[in-house]
Amino acid sequence: MKERILVLDDEPVVQRALRKVLQGQGYRVRTTGSPLEALRRLQAEPPELLLLDLRMPQMQGLEVLKRAKELSPQTEVIIITGYGSIPQAVQALRHGAYDFLEKPLSPQVLLAVVQRCLERRRLLSENVRLRAELATLYRMENIVGASKPMQRVFELLGRVAPLQSTVLITGASGTGKELLARAIHYNSPRRDGPFVVLDCGAIPEGLIEAELFGHVRGSFTGAVSTQEGLVATAQGGTLFLDEVGSLPPSTQGKLLRLLQERQYRPVGARRLLRADVRIVAATNQELSELVRQGRFREDLYWRLNVFPLHLPPLRERREDIPLLAEHFLRKYAQETGKAVQHLSAEAMRLLMEHHWPGNVRELENTIHRAVILARGRSIGPQDILLAPSEQACSPLPRSAQQLKGLKRQLRQRATEALERAFLLQALREHDWNITRAARAVGMQRSNFHSLMRRHGIKRPH
Repeated sequence: MKERILVLDDEPVVQRALRKVLQGQGYRVRTTGSPLEALRRLQAEPPELLLLDLRMPQMQGLEVLKRAKELSPQTEVIIITGYGSIPQAVQALRHGAYDFLEKPLSPQVLLAVVQRCLERRRLLSENVRLRAELATLYRMENIVGASKPMQRVFELLGRVAPLQSTVLITGASGTGKELLARAIHYNSPRRDGPFVVLDCGAIPEGLIEAELFGHVRGSFTGAVSTQEGLVATAQGGTLFLDEVGSLPPSTQGKLLRLLQERQYRPVGARRLLRADVRIVAATNQELSELVRQGRFREDLYWRLNVFPLHLPPLRERREDIPLLAEHFLRKYAQETGKAVQHLSAEAMRLLMEHHWPGNVRELENTIHRAVILARGRSIGPQDILLAPSEQACSPLPRSAQQLKGLKRQLRQRATEALERAFLLQALREHDWNITRAARAVGMQRSNFHSLMRRHGIKRPH
């Protein structure tokens, strides 16, 4: 349905002409000659656009504009002005009007300006909506994890996100370092600014400095025009340096200046530029070891390591596997349009016993494949395709008796992790009310509470 337009003009002939032209293009148009009536309508049912005459006997257009912006900030305003009122029209632009049109009005010009104005409004509204969706997607509570290591990560994340501090995220590939970096950004005062990613290991050494800081025309072969770098793109937001341990030594020095002085120099430029960015870095390497080997600057290491966050591998937080599996199942069932609703006990057992060398990313891919393969409402063991991986226990058993003992240990470990995740899920769903949680899962309260004690689960303060 076309947008709503309110016309405020004290001349009935102008009202009729504007209504005819705009309704001819499908817009829903209401007209009035009363400023007070227009303000009442703006408050009761805000239109997308207000066409406002600057000169009216009851109230000056500038006063109407100011009050209109207070009552309905999202409503765009186009000023209609007669000869000799151009200075007031320019003043109206300073107070938030989109544009002004001079009388007598040309229908073609009117429609062109209205179309541009409403298209801009649609783009701004879409941008706001997408930013709101991103902020919701990367809320801390949407990062799945009930294990003690992940609860500690969430606690630290909640403390550092609202600040401007540099953060260094460590962890193996596939543990979710970029997801954590985005959560930091979207839970910070910089959430309305850009989140810019640079994969330091994916760009050739000779190009990474220009990619990061930009370059001026003629600064190197192929630099046919001046280009801004990712630091400039991230102004007012967050710059995420993934695999920062891969930065070449020459670029490490430039990054150190950026962190120390909040200044940088594009390749080939003479003057320094100011940088208003927050740096979040990530690595799957041991930076302290790279420092010891002389491959990473020690001063840069300490500048990056202001607030360290470590993401443990999935095998060290197995109680998160059922929660993550259910999360990915819902995601890909919705994406594929399939009616898959749960995993069978045998399928879950396979997930719990796997070593997960690819961490959360491998688990997500496994569930995605399983949803595609599933024929009914349940994912069975036949749908779980796992890559062979070395088990966590070493050395491998050398006798049937040792094999039997190792299998018992693995089953016990998987069962304990599953039990703990089961309890935490029930408690969270019922706001940590033990009686309601026990009733919901079909257990006696005393048995439920006993199981909580066995796993050391206590109500959070």
